[in-house]
Amino acid sequence: MTVTNGPPAGAGLQETTKKGRSRWPLGSLPSPRSLLRTAEIDTRMLGMLGALALIWISFHFWSGGTFLTPRNLWNLSVQTSAVAIMATGMVLIIVSRNIDLSVGAVLAAVGMGMAVLQAEILPRWLGYDHWATWIIALAAGLLMGAAIGGLHGFLVAYVGVPSFIVTLAGLLVWRGVAWAMASGRTIAPMDSTFQLIGGGSRGNIGGFWSWIVGAVASAVIVALLVNSRRQRRKFGLRLRPLWMEISVGVIGCGVVLGAIGYLNRYMLPERVAAERGGGNIPFGLAIPVLLAIVGTLVITFVATRLRFGRYVFAIGGNPEAAELGGIKTRWTVMKTFILMGVLVAIAAAVQTARLNAAVSGLGQGAELSVIAAAVIGGTSLAGGVGTAAGAVLGALVMQSLQSGMVLVGVEAPVQDVAVGIVLVLAVALDTIFSRRSK
Repeated sequence: MTVTNGPPAGAGLQETTKKGRSRWPLGSLPSPRSLLRTAEIDTRMLGMLGALALIWISFHFWSGGTFLTPRNLWNLSVQTSAVAIMATGMVLIIVSRNIDLSVGAVLAAVGMGMAVLQAEILPRWLGYDHWATWIIALAAGLLMGAAIGGLHGFLVAYVGVPSFIVTLAGLLVWRGVAWAMASGRTIAPMDSTFQLIGGGSRGNIGGFWSWIVGAVASAVIVALLVNSRRQRRKFGLRLRPLWMEISVGVIGCGVVLGAIGYLNRYMLPERVAAERGGGNIPFGLAIPVLLAIVGTLVITFVATRLRFGRYVFAIGGNPEAAELGGIKTRWTVMKTFILMGVLVAIAAAVQTARLNAAVSGLGQGAELSVIAAAVIGGTSLAGGVGTAAGAVLGALVMQSLQSGMVLVGVEAPVQDVAVGIVLVLAVALDTIFSRRSK
């Protein structure tokens, strides 16, 4: 029994048996488009990777060979993490045909709340640097973020106020709350353990554990490919050529291990290394980066494997049909805002710990960066389309542009112009792509 695999006849047709043996017909060479289709590679994601590579190479030469150094890329990964964490949640918000303009203000309010707990309230009862301080502060921040998100979701889903209005009001209200919590003061310092969440010379896992993470990630990539092929064979679905399956696995594992190897070339300062026994000690992956990776995996799992995720995409695709199909659309929408609030709280912890302080202006303009990251990553403003991985890649593109321009001395107004142009181009490409796919 044979299963036809690949594009229609005349476009490099490929025959694939259930055992995975495949061949291209004699005298027929596959076109690049049919090859990508057969490999099931997202061409939009591939285009974003190409754009990111172009940005990195351009800024590397423009900065005199500074941009692609291990130190700068390590800092870039830490700077991207907070926006990436929030962007994964924004994907579900936009997919459900809503928007959240309040994430920057909520980040400031939650960050200020956690800071006040650590610096002023808990020390009166527990003393400074108590082992439970960071746990209580983080738990309180998560609860506060979930409560704020739940309030926004309730107003949108059950009261019927448009999400644009609710979150625009939230942008103003929560920014004011952040200021009122400390009357505009800067609250510092943070608990010493809490500071690890922000990265830095202490907030990293070192070279050895970074290699462990890389090995686990590579094993997961291989396991997912094997399981996917096994499931396809079980249900008689199309199989990619075995050589293509192996190539995808090798490239994926190579990228993961290569990135870790390159980042491990960034060593701790001599003073910090001396406290750990001396010698050349790699920074390794930063804790904020690990949080962003875990968050992306969790949101991807929720969106693709859980009923809640399927409901969100169904609502974004056709709200009326989802309602008629028995989906509790209002409760589902409310849950997306609750999840967004929790992710904003995690990002607030990262930002506050990284600065070792909280200010009322924390997260200023973050809502624009988060929405732009999701849209640049392929999330359609029309709803129903988007991926967490794409949003993270979009956040990396945005941060690469901003960091690169700062590195080469581009003035702030010009940076805003460049980011605005990129955002418009991303939406224009999304519109063109949507029209062609109809």
